[in-house]
Amino acid sequence: MARTGLYQSEVKKARDALIAQGKHPSVDAVRIALGNTGSKTTIHKYLKELGEAEGDAGGRKISISEALQELVARLAAQLQEEGEARIAAIEAQCLENDRLRAGTLAALQKDNEVLAGQRDRADAMSKQEQAAHERTRSALQNESIGRHTAEQQVADLKERLAENERHRLSIEEKHKHAREALEHYRQSVKEQRDQNQRRHEQQVQQLQAEMRQLQQSLAVKQDDITGLNQEGARLVANLSHAQAALYDQQAQGRQLAQQITALQDSARQATTLIAGKEAQAVAMQDQAATAEAKAEASAARVRELELALATARATLASQQEVYSALRDHLAHREQKAEENPKDWADPDEQATVAKPT
Repeated sequence: MARTGLYQSEVKKARDALIAQGKHPSVDAVRIALGNTGSKTTIHKYLKELGEAEGDAGGRKISISEALQELVARLAAQLQEEGEARIAAIEAQCLENDRLRAGTLAALQKDNEVLAGQRDRADAMSKQEQAAHERTRSALQNESIGRHTAEQQVADLKERLAENERHRLSIEEKHKHAREALEHYRQSVKEQRDQNQRRHEQQVQQLQAEMRQLQQSLAVKQDDITGLNQEGARLVANLSHAQAALYDQQAQGRQLAQQITALQDSARQATTLIAGKEAQAVAMQDQAATAEAKAEASAARVRELELALATARATLASQQEVYSALRDHLAHREQKAEENPKDWADPDEQATVAKPT
């Protein structure tokens, strides 16, 4: 058998060692030197290549005996290699045949074991079938007895079934009437609830309309109050002007009084002058009285306006309180109506809705 990885250098080294020992470097000798490894054909090829290389280099002639010996060695090596190949092929074929026969034998043994197991199972099943047949025969006898008993029970059960069917039909009829009554009651409750809902919506709409009217009235009152405030401001301004005029008249009266006093002092000196001055003083007093009357009238008017303004403010405050209370009441009522509409229905309607379902 050829050794894997045989190199020409190894063959050359073994041949040179044989030549150094004085031995002929034949193919067998080289193969023995290599440890009986390597194909003789490969060794012969390497020796030939080495010989040709050395022959070309040295020009040495090979004798006929050496050439024949080398030819015989090559033929022997080739014959041995072919023989070894044939032997290896035959051995491989024999090994393959042995493996196939062993596999076939194992398969046959396995089939034999399977068949034996099947036979044992068939025997066991046959015994079980016989036992089952005996049990079936006993069961058939018992079944015949039971069948007669069952037929009697079936007749009894049919009679009871007919009675139950009649009872069921009666119950279904009662249930039908009950469902119809319940459906009628539900329909009436639904209609009543719809009426309550519509009535509640109408009440909400009426309250909203009243709220809008109150808001409009409040807006009108606020406009009136604004006008009264403006009128009061104007009257206060007029009162201020009247008081200023009164102050001026009083100052003039004081000046006139001083002048009268001076005239009275000088009356003794000029009687005619005094008479004229007295007449002038009387006229000035009349003017002062007139101014005082006008001032008193203006003060009375101012008091009346102040009283009207206080009354309007009190009326506005009361209206605002009423509006706030009404708005809170409406909001509370809407909240209660949303939480439980039945609480805001009429008592008769509540009694109708509260019937048990």
